Amino acid sequence: MIVITAPTGNIGRHLLSRLLESAPAAGEELRVIVRDPDRLPDAVRERVEVVTGSHAEAGVLDRAFEGADAVFWLVPPDASLTPYEAYSGFTRPAVEAFAAHGVGHVVGVSALGRGTPLADRAGLVTASLAMDDLISGSGVAYRALANPSFFENFLEEADSIREKGVFTDVVAADRKAPYVAVADIAAVGARLLLDRSWTGTDSVPVHGPRDLSPDDLARIMTEQLGRPVRYERQSLDELYTTLVGYGLNEAFAQGVVDMKRAKDEGLDAGVARTPDTASPTSFEQWCAEVLKPLTR
Repeated sequence: MIVITAPTGNIGRHLLSRLLESAPAAGEELRVIVRDPDRLPDAVRERVEVVTGSHAEAGVLDRAFEGADAVFWLVPPDASLTPYEAYSGFTRPAVEAFAAHGVGHVVGVSALGRGTPLADRAGLVTASLAMDDLISGSGVAYRALANPSFFENFLEEADSIREKGVFTDVVAADRKAPYVAVADIAAVGARLLLDRSWTGTDSVPVHGPRDLSPDDLARIMTEQLGRPVRYERQSLDELYTTLVGYGLNEAFAQGVVDMKRAKDEGLDAGVARTPDTASPTSFEQWCAEVLKPLTR
């Protein structure tokens, strides 16, 4: 039995799709935790066991983890909380439930940066790494999917790209860093959940195919979207003011700013890409298949 949290989110829906293809042949049953079962396609609801509720709630976790062998754990950050409470506070009931129900293996969504000089001052990434430590201390076999920034973050910029030909960030225009498609993260997660021969705790980097700078991203968008796209660098102070203006908890907003600052200082460069950590989806492919239809 594999339990999947956040099955309708960016990563979870790709993971669930992959597991629906391969889990039955492996003799695995699937159970999902979801607030609103209507968000699951009818064909999916017919093939999985559904536990309705939030995976922040102990009672929901008790129902979901009963008889579970493995869990896919993803925290949807709550911007009304501090970073620590949004990650470790949210996860603490799950850690208790892992032990209570004898869950053997957990795969979680985390971030690159562990072991770097920036790890303890990287805002949301620091909070995510603390969550990994909390899970690792529970006695389960744990693999943290250590991710860089997602291609899907650019979906928030789709309107600006379509209307102005502009996307923004706070990093230097020539700062190269890894980026990854969420579908590739899901593929690694599915593999780990199905082949549970691994033991102990570790991080599994998912690096994307190559490092890219904002200037590289703008060039590729221009080529793939068939319209000029340029990068505008925003200041950290502007970012903080914008986030607080959206109603984010001030500590959470500062956590985003600290994460962005750390990325601009090389947070994601702490682990070298290898054939095992590279993932296949290129930014060119993602732009053509995902971003372009939204910017026409």
